[in-house]
Amino acid sequence: MTTELDPLFVERCIEALLFAAAEPLSDVDLAKRLPEGADIAAGIAGLRARYAGRGIELVEVAGRWRFQTAHDLAFLMTEEREEPRRLSKAAQETLAIVAYHQPVTRAEIEAVRGVQASRGTLDVLLELGLIRMRGRRRTPGRPVTFGTTDAFLEHYGLATLADLPGIAEMKAAGLLEMNLPPGFNVPDPLGLRPAGDEEDPLDLDDGETPEFAQDFLGEPEKADG
Repeated sequence: MTTELDPLFVERCIEALLFAAAEPLSDVDLAKRLPEGADIAAGIAGLRARYAGRGIELVEVAGRWRFQTAHDLAFLMTEEREEPRRLSKAAQETLAIVAYHQPVTRAEIEAVRGVQASRGTLDVLLELGLIRMRGRRRTPGRPVTFGTTDAFLEHYGLATLADLPGIAEMKAAGLLEMNLPPGFNVPDPLGLRPAGDEEDPLDLDDGETPEFAQDFLGEPEKADG
């Protein structure tokens, strides 16, 4: 006979795990540590209610949970320092296009921006882990498609892609710090194209290396508008 766990005990266990974790934890991660039969959903809900309005809040990021400083207290953590690397204007534009149009090919990115992409822009975003190569488009030439990563969601504090902000919010968050190219628009995040309808998974196990990463990796990024 399974003994029903005390809800408060479950909450405390989840609280302890999240505070001690070096990175956000998913429900699966929590289940591996918690006693059998623990109601994780109820525990999370209880903790979110308990921490609502406090200096530390429980938030969901990329399908995982973490404690973070409340948004209205972020000013307390401000630190003046030199950033070792900032995204160029071209990289910001490219990242925004990938986020809102994924899965998207290099040619499609160029079509939206209205200019030819510099050879290093996508490599910079790949190196930073903000985008990834998703698959190959089922069109002549089978071009590589790109999409965002969980690191992108974590960096911008998004639970899912459906939480992508509108154009005004993007500018306020620093994701769009430029004059938009002609024809650029912000599609509905809920309308992102499903990968299975138009692309095949990228198979790198058989020695396949996407031509873009192979040809252009390491070349310096050039300003392109």
